[in-house]
Amino acid sequence: MSNVHLRKLCITRGGNQVIRNLDLQVEPGEFLVLLGPSGCGKSTLLHSIAGLIDLADGAIEIGGVDMSHADPSERGIGMVFQSYALYPTMTVEKNMSFGLSMSGAPKAEIRRRVRKTAEMLQLESLLDRKPAQLSGGQRQRVAIGRALVREAGVYLFDEPLSNLDAKLRAELRRELKMLHAALGSTMIYVTHDQAEAMTLATRIVVMQGGRIQQIGTPGEVYGRPANRFVAGFLGSPSMNFVEGRAEQGRFSAGALTLDCAAPCGAVTLAVRPEDIHLVPGGSLQASVTLVEPMGNHQVVWLDCGGHQLSCIVHDPRPLSTGQAVRFDIDAARVSLFDPASGKRL
Repeated sequence: MSNVHLRKLCITRGGNQVIRNLDLQVEPGEFLVLLGPSGCGKSTLLHSIAGLIDLADGAIEIGGVDMSHADPSERGIGMVFQSYALYPTMTVEKNMSFGLSMSGAPKAEIRRRVRKTAEMLQLESLLDRKPAQLSGGQRQRVAIGRALVREAGVYLFDEPLSNLDAKLRAELRRELKMLHAALGSTMIYVTHDQAEAMTLATRIVVMQGGRIQQIGTPGEVYGRPANRFVAGFLGSPSMNFVEGRAEQGRFSAGALTLDCAAPCGAVTLAVRPEDIHLVPGGSLQASVTLVEPMGNHQVVWLDCGGHQLSCIVHDPRPLSTGQAVRFDIDAARVSLFDPASGKRL
């Protein structure tokens, strides 16, 4: 396993600066997830680490060695792309061994690595098949296996599960997490899917506009978002935002009031749907505007004095549109942001 250190990285594409003075340290054995909306620069950043995109400025170190201008083959990385990119006329075994064969690795060593990787990915019975004979999930396993046989210091994943259906994504997500635990390798993974980020990562890097907005464990970025963008990007349903004022330790926005430790003045209150609790004796009142059954829970939308709030209800109580309800907000779990800068207060 190797560490990856990015220093003052700048990347320009088509005359536009996509990445600006970016610093990032990836520790050996870490599963780091780059998370953000489309166009935020996360795939560009990954491709620069792989050596597929030239730098305008800055440096990339892999395993303590400056690889800023090294060829991809010299960087000691294995990469899995969004598309499977398998050779259609080759068997699974040939697809997995092709890169090693081209590099001149001994046949016995190639055979050992392919068999070992096939066992880890449950591909032993498929080694003689061609890609057309495989399901989407099996093809992506082969693509992952092709990277793993390199026994690289760093593995890069560029949205590898985005072409799969929801059930397959969940299965392969679990397998990737188990694979990382077994190998202990350094992995950098790009996704716009927050569920993948939250379940896979040891740390998440949230990006927007070519800049890092926050770095932290899944619990940190979800529970204490650094700014309003991070708060709104993570969570489904999204965090509830209410504009109001704070005076003498109390937030007020019309009918919605709450005791909170906020500086006096304008403030944005943010609360997760799971931190709004419908209780008969709640201190706040609202009317139900929409109920979304989700199987093991309901997403209930409330109107509290003109403020639209979503909450998650885990019991099967019957709720109907227009029904009056009372609720409480867990004040210890709210976030407060500066309305002008969007930064956490």
